[in-house]
Amino acid sequence: MDKEQLRGQIMEQLEEVNDPELHIDIVNLGLVYDIDISDNNNVKITMTLTAMGCPLAGMINGLVEDAVRKVDGINEIEVDIVWDPPWSKDRMSRYAKIALGISD
Repeated sequence: MDKEQLRGQIMEQLEEVNDPELHIDIVNLGLVYDIDISDNNNVKITMTLTAMGCPLAGMINGLVEDAVRKVDGINEIEVDIVWDPPWSKDRMSRYAKIALGISD
């Protein structure tokens, strides 16, 4: 399986990970910034959270790792939570905005 297929499967799994407070998945919220897959199928997920100091950061980190583990062929998983660039509602999908009642 090539890296693009793996990336697609990882994104599908990440769409199953909901933000515990907003009840929208982290992909549609725009929290996933990058998925890096090394030549030996180690995966680094670069993402952010909706707020600095989120008390659920550890829980979300674990949910992300568990989701990525469901993809066959993945070796090590690293979740890197970053604050730059800062998250804003502009990163949200149309679906997430509608679900949360946010207008453009």
